[in-house]
Amino acid sequence: MRKNNWFREKVLLGMTFKEYILSRTTFWNIIALIVLIVSFYSMIYRLIYGLGPATNLSDTYPWGLWISFDILAGIALAAPGLTVGTAVYLFGIKDYKHFAKPAILSSLLGYVFAVFALMFDLGRYYRVVYVIGWSWGLNSILFLIAWHFFLYIIICFIEMFPSFFEWLGRETLREFFSKLGIWATVFGVIIAGGHQSALGGLFLVAPTKVHPLWYSALLPLFFLISAIFAGISMVIIESTISHKVFRDKIKNFAQEDFDSKTIGLAKVLVLALFIYLILKIFDLTHYDNWHYLSTDYGLWYLFENIGFVFAPAIILIYAIKMKFAKLVRITAFFIALGVIINRFNVSLIAYNWYIPFSEKYYPTWMEIALSLGVVVLIILFYRFIVRRMPILS
Repeated sequence: MRKNNWFREKVLLGMTFKEYILSRTTFWNIIALIVLIVSFYSMIYRLIYGLGPATNLSDTYPWGLWISFDILAGIALAAPGLTVGTAVYLFGIKDYKHFAKPAILSSLLGYVFAVFALMFDLGRYYRVVYVIGWSWGLNSILFLIAWHFFLYIIICFIEMFPSFFEWLGRETLREFFSKLGIWATVFGVIIAGGHQSALGGLFLVAPTKVHPLWYSALLPLFFLISAIFAGISMVIIESTISHKVFRDKIKNFAQEDFDSKTIGLAKVLVLALFIYLILKIFDLTHYDNWHYLSTDYGLWYLFENIGFVFAPAIILIYAIKMKFAKLVRITAFFIALGVIINRFNVSLIAYNWYIPFSEKYYPTWMEIALSLGVVVLIILFYRFIVRRMPILS
């Protein structure tokens, strides 16, 4: 009986199972259920029939939507833990400690479900654990990335344990992992920075396949810096949504204080954006690629960097000067979108750039459905955890 009461209070939020199901029968939950049904069908189909029938992948395009979106873009957008963890625990900026737990939760879910999605892109998905204990490819960038993912997920779990044990009422364990969590964060910053840049390093082996405007020896650095401003943008986006949807979970909420902290994040965001732009200009000059800007790919390159890096930076400067926090939040969405576009450009759009568009890779509906399902799962798990554990308090 006590177990039933615990489950009812902790998991069902004090409701009976029937009451809980009825309370969750909303329009958006029904839409989410439909997306998940289609996505799960795609997952099962791929596992049974293989990559060939389920995807449009080929020898020319061995990596498609699942790598570009779920891994390259997804991991960049899962960098809130890297950015906020650095600010709070390494630089001691305690004013942003309120953002730390939601950021770490975002990173944890982002990484876990990125690896989950990756399983469907692997031919022998059941051998994914071999990289941990059996197959040590010490000269492989993918080996480094795999180990970093593995370690960073463990680190994120350690950082989340204080909230988990507080939810369970285990004070001793909460205190233990609170002390351990600080060291885990320091180690996590090193690990996260390493694999964010390594993801860019994957494409250094393809100088003839990636368009000259996107190919550079600085690709690892570009990926790292863009992951930093992607992470800050996601902190702003996540906090904006959380403060609207989960207002009842936030103690001592003050709009002015929240706006002030958002403006503070925008200042760091502007700095990261301009560093990225300066390096891009240096890169164009070093490789003497200015003449490519007059081509179709050049116009797309300008659209990416002016539309989603330079323009947002200018808008943020105005928003900071006018203390316009709402404009900062809107701009953060466009910056995050720009990072997604960049990852698609490097790995798909500007990859095999000399091939006619009629012969390029286009994802099947199953590939799209699976990726959408992963996004929905992240949102649902985030909501489930925030409504129960002390993440926002």
